[in-house]
Amino acid sequence: MAGGVMLEYRVAARRIDAHGSEATAKDATLTMDTDIANRRDAFNPAELFLASIAACMIKGIERVTPMIGFVFRGVEVKLHGVRQDSPPLMVSIDYELIVDTDESDQRLELLHTNVRKYGTISNTVAAATRLEGVIRRKS
Repeated sequence: MAGGVMLEYRVAARRIDAHGSEATAKDATLTMDTDIANRRDAFNPAELFLASIAACMIKGIERVTPMIGFVFRGVEVKLHGVRQDSPPLMVSIDYELIVDTDESDQRLELLHTNVRKYGTISNTVAAATRLEGVIRRKS
C-alpha cells in the first residue's frame, strides 16, 4: 500500500420520505435532495459531489497556507459540473478558486499547485474525470 497510514470515514444516510433523505457523520446532519421532482432547500447528489470538491480545496488551503506562510483574508470556490445522461456520469468539472490576498501571482500559483497535489477528493475526482480550473485573486 502506497502512502502509509490509511484513514477511514463513515457516513450513514437514510430516506426520510419521497422528498428527501439525511446523512449523518460525527455530530453533523445534512438534508439531501433525493426527490425525483427536486427541491430547492437541499443539495442533490451532483451538488453534494461538487460541494465535496470545494470543501476539499478550502480545507487544503487551510492546511497549506501556514506551511508556506501564505497570507489571505478569504477564499471562494465556484464549480461547474457537466453531466451526461446515458450512461449518467460527470464528464467534466471546471472550477475557479478566488483568493482574497496580497500575495504575488507566483505565490498564488504555488498555492494552487499545493491544493491540487494534496487534495484527497480533488485527486480522486481528477483520476476519474476531467477536473480543470484556475486560481485568481479577488478583485
